[in-house]
Amino acid sequence: MRKAMAVLGTLMLVTACGGGGGGGTGQVRVTLVQGLAGEEFYETMACGAKAKAQELGVTLDVQGPQKFDPTLQTPIVNSVVAGKPDALLIAPTDVKAMIAPLTQAKQQDIKIILVDTVVEDQSIGLSRISTDNVKGGAAAAKALSEQIGGKGKVLVISTDPGVSTVDARIKGFEDEVKANHAGVGYLGVQYSHNDVSEASRIVNAALAKDPDLAGIFAANLNSATGAGSALQQAGKLGEVKMVGFDAGPAQVKQLKDGVVQALIAQLPGEIGAKGVEQAVAAVKGQQVTPSIPTDATIVTAENVDQPEVQKVLYKAGC
Repeated sequence: MRKAMAVLGTLMLVTACGGGGGGGTGQVRVTLVQGLAGEEFYETMACGAKAKAQELGVTLDVQGPQKFDPTLQTPIVNSVVAGKPDALLIAPTDVKAMIAPLTQAKQQDIKIILVDTVVEDQSIGLSRISTDNVKGGAAAAKALSEQIGGKGKVLVISTDPGVSTVDARIKGFEDEVKANHAGVGYLGVQYSHNDVSEASRIVNAALAKDPDLAGIFAANLNSATGAGSALQQAGKLGEVKMVGFDAGPAQVKQLKDGVVQALIAQLPGEIGAKGVEQAVAAVKGQQVTPSIPTDATIVTAENVDQPEVQKVLYKAGC
């Protein structure tokens, strides 16, 4: 889930040649509002959306807040709504707080497609496209249990409660541990607020309290980055095993350096591309798929250099 750019409203404009358009008049205008501008997951999503927009001949704007924060995302959404695009792709930064601004967008007859994250109001989002995060969290639990030999204390580090994707990962992890890994002592989840330094502080405190800590599941990119830094500083590399979620350049380096033993890589480029497809279908009155789950890939030091795995690693830009 995320390193920020220095500018609040990073804006890219992709204009592709070709026909099509809302109601058959002019070019379809779509805006993607990321959860966090500049973070590799969302940049990879934007690249997938951009390529699909060029293919379909639609106009795509991409914007995002400086932090994964509804108070920063809301004014961006309000500005987008004022511009009245045909469709809005958005990764909501909170399941509750983003309902009101998205309801306003819906009232303006802007077609809304939710990508990566969702809101609690099921009436918002003609299509919801995201990784099967419960399944991904369960896969992380299995991988971590294997790494620690099926026994020992493990900790989860996440962003904040109320973010649909990471909440689902935690649920998948917890359910898998409770059901199938009796030897694993679950220490619970702590929240880094998507801050690398806070994730590092959490791990340092956990090591001080539980020197026999065996494993960590870092539920998003910044949590993995901070946790990895703390393990390096503590001289615990290889002793405390870690499984991370997401596969940005920093995580891949950690994997190759032995800081992280496995990564759960999502397919953000595919999410972005499918989001544009569904948005265009909605604008043109065509059939829209209400829910589209996407896969995740387990990345290890053994397979990271394989061509098919290289394709799923996140990009800093297109």
